[in-house]
Amino acid sequence: METEKKHIIEKVWVNACRFLLGGVFIFSGFVKAVDPLGSFYKIQDYLTAFGMASWFPSYLPLFFGIVLSAVEFSAGIFLFLGIRKSLASTLALLLMGVMTPLTLYLALADPVSDCGCFGDAWVLTNWQTFGKNIVLLVAAISVFKWKDRIIRFITAKMEWMVSMYTLLFVFALSFYCLGKLPILDFRPYRIGTDIKAGMEIPEGAKPSVFESRFVLEKEGERREFTLENYPDSTWKFIETRTVLKEKGYEPPIHDFSMMNLETGEDITDSVLSDKGYTFLLIAHRIENADDSNIDLINEIYDYSVEHGYAFYAMTSSPEDEIELWRDKTGAEYPFCQMDDITLKTIIRSNPGLLLIKGGTILNKWSDGDLPDEYVLNDSLENIELGKLKQVNDWRTIGYVLLWFIIPLMMVIGVDILVIKRREKKRQAARILNNKL
Repeated sequence: METEKKHIIEKVWVNACRFLLGGVFIFSGFVKAVDPLGSFYKIQDYLTAFGMASWFPSYLPLFFGIVLSAVEFSAGIFLFLGIRKSLASTLALLLMGVMTPLTLYLALADPVSDCGCFGDAWVLTNWQTFGKNIVLLVAAISVFKWKDRIIRFITAKMEWMVSMYTLLFVFALSFYCLGKLPILDFRPYRIGTDIKAGMEIPEGAKPSVFESRFVLEKEGERREFTLENYPDSTWKFIETRTVLKEKGYEPPIHDFSMMNLETGEDITDSVLSDKGYTFLLIAHRIENADDSNIDLINEIYDYSVEHGYAFYAMTSSPEDEIELWRDKTGAEYPFCQMDDITLKTIIRSNPGLLLIKGGTILNKWSDGDLPDEYVLNDSLENIELGKLKQVNDWRTIGYVLLWFIIPLMMVIGVDILVIKRREKKRQAARILNNKL
């Protein structure tokens, strides 16, 4: 009797752990899959923090980020449905066995601000992440130890189909969002955001103090400067970065600062206060930007000049790289300097395009999805493109769930109506034959 009670407790415990792990892995894998470049940037942060950035080719962190999202999402689905028990429990234990000591180191040394385990959808501190991973590690050990107690929802004959479809789905989702833009935008620069309002600080709150620093070079010597002591034109610009000087209340947007490359002036306020339309071409590193659609970008610039709209290119690259871009592409638009991390946060494309009006983001386009002459056939005031693009995250999530769940439900339906019925008939036939 006591053994049976222990068996029941173990079964309840391991299935509770299995659902906890499954839910966390599904969520973690999904938010990474919809923002593969975000995972890529976070892995680059890790490699830079550990002094390993130069060890790997640039494409490898991106590939690893996509594979990691697929592994997490698939392991979560397998655990949730009770299939591939050995594989799923081993993957869960391996992931938590690696991530728990890693996040302890992050909490102690703080080389990066957050682990990025849930992308930008849910940002945790390093200590919160470590605490979460302790709980998940206990759950993973329990699932691995008592995996035979996991309740199966799909028969072994159909689990291969569910496994293959899950992998196909998550890879397709990742590559779609890589080629376009993330279908869900968890960052502070999402469509509909008023950038200027996002920079405001509530009355009475103590603001964080940030400083823009510029790295310049002269005669082989590199030095940092601020706007107050910015030197003459004999110094060569290398890069710009935003530094936190004093921690206080941090608004959602705190690092949006446009410095006109030609005049050296900060034009942020004038651009965000402009009641007309403004195109912002974002290329966080212009030397790495895709120039396959440069003719279309130049046409959009010509269109903006023709209709009296402002157009700025924003980058963190040095002046010599900007000049190379101009020579290569024939670009005539003005350039502004901005922090590299900010530019990568604004849009997951290099280059990418924003349309703003009065500081509000009306639309975003990746490099491969830019508006052409057939869309820009009139002034923005008279066409749909000039209106705020309607974005509904719940509807998007609903569509994604339908694409995944409907085929999955069809498989489960076949499993219940055909496979399990056949097994029951065979079992009944065996029992009848034994009686005879």
